[in-house]
Amino acid sequence: MTELKINPIDITDKAKEQINNALKIKGIPENYFLRIGLRGGACSATYFIGFDKMEDNDELHQINNLNIGLLVKKPHLMYLMGVELDFEEEGNGYTFNKL
Repeated sequence: MTELKINPIDITDKAKEQINNALKIKGIPENYFLRIGLRGGACSATYFIGFDKMEDNDELHQINNLNIGLLVKKPHLMYLMGVELDFEEEGNGYTFNKL
């Protein structure tokens, strides 16, 4: 059995609403989760968000008021602490902000 953990990233209500809407509209399968992480390395790393299946080296986190669990690769956890995921209606869509 997979243990659910407290989420390492703050997610605003706007972002949660958009993610929940995407779940309905896109028909995401039940065996998928929300994945947040980093791509690239060193100074050029960027955050990403998407839907994915659980893999080795993932941690599953419970998020209040979100209809899906959050997957994070263990090495990415320390880089997500102190980060907020938000959603901007006009502009960039999902944004990652350092708190």
